[in-house]
Amino acid sequence: MIYVHWIIITFYIATVVLAMIAVLMDNRQPAKTVAWVMVLCFIPVIGIIVYFFFGQNFRKERFISQRSLDELTKRSMLEFAEQRNLHLPEKGRQLMHLFANQSMALPFKDNDVEIYTEGSDFFLALLHAIGSARHHIHIDTYIIDDDALGMLVSDALIDKVRQGVEVRLIYDDVGCWNVRDKFFNRMKREGVEVRPFIPVRFPALTGKVNYRNHRKLCIIDGETGFIGGMNIAMRYIKGVKGRPWRDTHMRITGGVVYSLQRAFLIDWYFVDRTLLSDPRYYPENTHVKENNCLAQIVTSSPIQPWPDIMQGYVRILLEAKHYVYMESPYFLPTEPILFAIRTAALSGVDVRLMIPMHGDAKLVEWACKSYLGEIVEAGAKVFLYKAGFNHSKLMVSDDHLCTCGSTNIDFRSFENNFECNIFFYDEDMALRIKAIYLRDEQNCVDIEEIRDFTHRSFLLRLWESIVRLLSPLL
Repeated sequence: MIYVHWIIITFYIATVVLAMIAVLMDNRQPAKTVAWVMVLCFIPVIGIIVYFFFGQNFRKERFISQRSLDELTKRSMLEFAEQRNLHLPEKGRQLMHLFANQSMALPFKDNDVEIYTEGSDFFLALLHAIGSARHHIHIDTYIIDDDALGMLVSDALIDKVRQGVEVRLIYDDVGCWNVRDKFFNRMKREGVEVRPFIPVRFPALTGKVNYRNHRKLCIIDGETGFIGGMNIAMRYIKGVKGRPWRDTHMRITGGVVYSLQRAFLIDWYFVDRTLLSDPRYYPENTHVKENNCLAQIVTSSPIQPWPDIMQGYVRILLEAKHYVYMESPYFLPTEPILFAIRTAALSGVDVRLMIPMHGDAKLVEWACKSYLGEIVEAGAKVFLYKAGFNHSKLMVSDDHLCTCGSTNIDFRSFENNFECNIFFYDEDMALRIKAIYLRDEQNCVDIEEIRDFTHRSFLLRLWESIVRLLSPLL
């Protein structure tokens, strides 16, 4: 018996040592490396379990070959090369180059955009677009619930398959853990091609439970695209716990739909190992009049060499001359984002952050408050949205640049999730997003006016600081 115990202890020590070597070889930020080494050393058993689930770094792994990536990219690159009268404005040009150089995120002109700030409006538009599909429907979503709305969408997809339309659906396995298998099996039986994103099955893929596909994309016939913050579930229409739901989603036609298609097809190769590069997925853009509404689809993930969207946010904050307005349901910023916000605010830039007055997770709310104090001290303004739960993810700066998508201002979105945002380099779009922000601000209260925040007790602030240590996992 003692011999068995020694074998177990030896195996455990060897596992911890190997994990520590892996952490050191990742060459992460020193603070992160030290934190993980301390967890592995001083929290027996639990430490190695937490590392196994949440600590492994996949950024240097290649889940898709360069040859396959080139094959999936060549159509959108060809269309980019053929854009006539393409003018890249001086403002934002370096940001465009940043995204293009890192992950071949190319800017496309000639785009028309419809913005939805209510779930009912977005889902009516989505169902109408699905109903008008002639060749293919591609959906990439974090959640598709088996509620009334999910069933309505699934029925619409099944109906299109019966009409001979190709339908592909990617859902996140963890995001849909509470969705019954029979919901997806019904669609599969009817011919919808359904794939889970990184299914978590113990023990083989448990280490990837922390890396989720948070994107919300839809492409119809390669001509119409949808992107934003809304998943497919009734709460995006009815709200939660009696509180209305506020969100932002977009319907796009024009050149940038090529990039949306590319983003989906790369994800499809990731889950199905099937290369879809037929020209039919990139039809000629004839539905939008020529304009110079420039847009870029930017993806970010833990397997890309760089955290693209986070770097973009940092650059926007540090280059802003007048203002940066942001909305996010969660605020657990990485150190580069926190540094950029403080630097911009201290430089005299009007930095405003809007978050919900009441979050949907108490731990996140506690951790968030410890960061809010830092940016308020630097001169940033924080507004708490009180008219419901604000799940919107947007940013606008200096009346010429804005972005919207699935990315929250938190560790999970910037470092762990597969995310997708659209960036616009266009005055009209920036003013439209700015107007949405200012309208939302009318339903807010300035955090400095709330006594419960400005006069928090020492014990509460201590607790918030303790919970803040969990920020990368929340």
